[in-house]
Amino acid sequence: MAAGRKQLASNGDGPATWLPRLQAYVEELKREMRLVTWPNRAQVRSTTLVVLVTVFAFAVFFGVVDFVLASGQTALYQYFR
Repeated sequence: MAAGRKQLASNGDGPATWLPRLQAYVEELKREMRLVTWPNRAQVRSTTLVVLVTVFAFAVFFGVVDFVLASGQTALYQYFR
């Protein structure tokens, strides 16, 4: 076990190195987030509407397909009964 700890410290993964790397990561994350172009309220509203309409359309489509296939399956079972 002691050899494992010695190896961990020798390859640079000890507590002395992860904290500065974490701080550098957070600083880089902040810098990148300042460069993000955020959508305005109208863009969010319109894309949300597109998503909702698309989900509703797919729900109707799959409902119709399910109904047709279930009706066909029932008719097929009745035929071979």
